[in-house]
Amino acid sequence: MANLTKKKDPNEQAPEIALRLLARREHSRFELAMKLRQRRVDTQVIEQVLDDFEERKWLSDDRFAEVFVRQRVDAGYGPLKILADLQQKGIRNTPAELAAIPDSGWVAMAVQLRDKRFGLGDVSDDWHERQRQGAFLARRGYSAEHIEQALATVRASEE
Repeated sequence: MANLTKKKDPNEQAPEIALRLLARREHSRFELAMKLRQRRVDTQVIEQVLDDFEERKWLSDDRFAEVFVRQRVDAGYGPLKILADLQQKGIRNTPAELAAIPDSGWVAMAVQLRDKRFGLGDVSDDWHERQRQGAFLARRGYSAEHIEQALATVRASEE
């Protein structure tokens, strides 16, 4: 009965573990490698498994980036935050989905997020409120230019 509690070798289970992780959601190659390392899988085994998964098109950094960008944009995050998050996940190139959004699109999203969070109140004469709303948008990943335009757009639309 002592043989029933024998642990399986993580190197042998690496493909199964990786496939289970990918079944839940898309992962970048870097993310998946980190998760396998945490499970004490050897580096050579990780590389072999990930190369095999990429050949089979089960793993794709481009597909991961596309899904990630779409989710983050839908959640109201700006381009700076999205790019920083992608870099943390091992994606170094700017995805086409992110580059395709013009500055005017980011400004419109910042205006919408600001209105949803703070309402349509005029902030042109209230420096403290302008700073508070600008800081909120900056934390969400919008550039200073996007924030200024968003606050100016709100003021212009209320006049």
